[in-house]
Amino acid sequence: MHKQAIIEFQNFSFQYYSQAEPTLYDINLKIYPGEKILIVGPSGSGKSTLGHCLNGLIPFSYKGEIKGSLKINGLETKEQNIFNLSKMIGTVLQDSDGQFVGLTAGEDIAFALENDNIPHTEMHARVNKVAQMVDMQNWLTSSPFELSGGQKQRTSLAGVLIDDVDILLFDEPLANLDPATGKTAIEIIDDIHGNSNKTIVIIEHRLEDVLHRSIDRVIVLNEGRIIADMNAHELVSSTVLTDNGIREPLYVTALKYAGVKVTSEMLPGHITTLNPEFSRDALNIWHNAILGRDQQNSNPSILKLENVSFSYDGVRQILDDISFDIREAEMISIVGKNGAGKSTLSKLLCGFEKEDRGTIYYQGVDIKDKTIKERAEIIGLVMQNPNQMISKPMIYDEVALGLRLRNIPEDQISERVEKVLKVCGLTPFRQWPISALSYGQKKRVTIAAILVLNPKILILDEPTAGQDFRHYTEIMEFLVEINKLGVTIILITHDMHLMLEYTPRAIVLAGGRKIADTAASVVLTDPGVIAEANLKETSLFNLAHMAGIPDGTHFVQGFIDYERGLKNR
Repeated sequence: MHKQAIIEFQNFSFQYYSQAEPTLYDINLKIYPGEKILIVGPSGSGKSTLGHCLNGLIPFSYKGEIKGSLKINGLETKEQNIFNLSKMIGTVLQDSDGQFVGLTAGEDIAFALENDNIPHTEMHARVNKVAQMVDMQNWLTSSPFELSGGQKQRTSLAGVLIDDVDILLFDEPLANLDPATGKTAIEIIDDIHGNSNKTIVIIEHRLEDVLHRSIDRVIVLNEGRIIADMNAHELVSSTVLTDNGIREPLYVTALKYAGVKVTSEMLPGHITTLNPEFSRDALNIWHNAILGRDQQNSNPSILKLENVSFSYDGVRQILDDISFDIREAEMISIVGKNGAGKSTLSKLLCGFEKEDRGTIYYQGVDIKDKTIKERAEIIGLVMQNPNQMISKPMIYDEVALGLRLRNIPEDQISERVEKVLKVCGLTPFRQWPISALSYGQKKRVTIAAILVLNPKILILDEPTAGQDFRHYTEIMEFLVEINKLGVTIILITHDMHLMLEYTPRAIVLAGGRKIADTAASVVLTDPGVIAEANLKETSLFNLAHMAGIPDGTHFVQGFIDYERGLKNR
């Protein structure tokens, strides 16, 4: 082992001045040069705060009291300045909007080099090289407004790679990426690690997605303390994940459902290393006992699109001849790669943009003459980025805003707001300023602000981005309850777990066209659809294959039905 740690926390605690309790308690942690470390933990566990301590945002941007010591490269961080730290550690943030400084993707990537007065010819060569590493070479002249969330994320990744630092810190790198891009991001990070011997720290709660490639150690944080520091095989064999509200890999859950005792000897930390010898028979027996069944929704149509096409510039079709029919009280996913037209579709439904051709029907009636305000009475949209929706400083006022604009009496408002705050898990924070909330909590505020209006159709763009497993489950189970009350729910999502578990049907878009409209379990086991729509097959499918189960789709559907059955017990 290397003698000298590159990062060393000793009895380190940190308390924000605005908080009554420390966010990090007594952290002791050594990270060695060239290691690849994953830090996981539920929302509010302190994992992002730990990241801020590493990159100097604490104490230079966010103020608070530090106890103990944090050294990087042997230097005490609180004695450095943020510029010196930025030369040792590069950060890719979760919120890529917060990281954009250039007028184009290329300028943004070159920013660090410009600060260092690197000659132009060298700068261009280096920008092109890293742009290719993250597959952004065709977008270098695009402005940030033309880029999707995933493309912004790739741009910020490139902007950090270009400055040759020893340590790379990724804070929720997968938050806004489609599944295949997320998989590529993990591969890019792994390739950088393999080729450069940089020390890599990834903070992410999508554990299974990060475990797509090898990791040296996983550090589990909860309530500001280190709960575990172990390799992936030990971790997924233990109860640490489930005890701390972190989602274990789906294939591990399936093994447990089938009665298999998961041990570290099976090498279960990555689906690629798992030894199926231990579990093949058990999986086959379980699979045969739980065969999936078809569920059809036979309610009347609530939202129907016929041959809808749309282009922003009259040249490039963003949506091309889209038709589908959604029934009352359905819960359905719309999936596809970044830039496939998913968010544009929601803009057409809400009336923010006007379709070039085709018709949108609500309960059989063409809605082209309905204003944005009239559509808002029936279709509620919760956008992906909560910062674009919030307009009031206090939580209660934000949730009450729509009702106040509609002149509802205050006593009714207070009753409806309290009810929706409760279902969204926000009651304890109702007197809080929004600025004090995490990204995930802000997300719940925006859902509450739309739900309070009682829409008939709810469209959620990435409802669970930035949510840990517990909050993710709370939000989704809460949407299931609303759905049972008869609200039709359309989820625009990159989260394949979410699509599988909660929406029996999925519509898949690629290149502005509809390429599939079928059961979620079929989508994630069809190689053609997966490749064309930038999805990635579920690990359950890989597991079925490894266990010699011929019909992987059936296995996946059986798993979903079994899990739903457990929840409904």
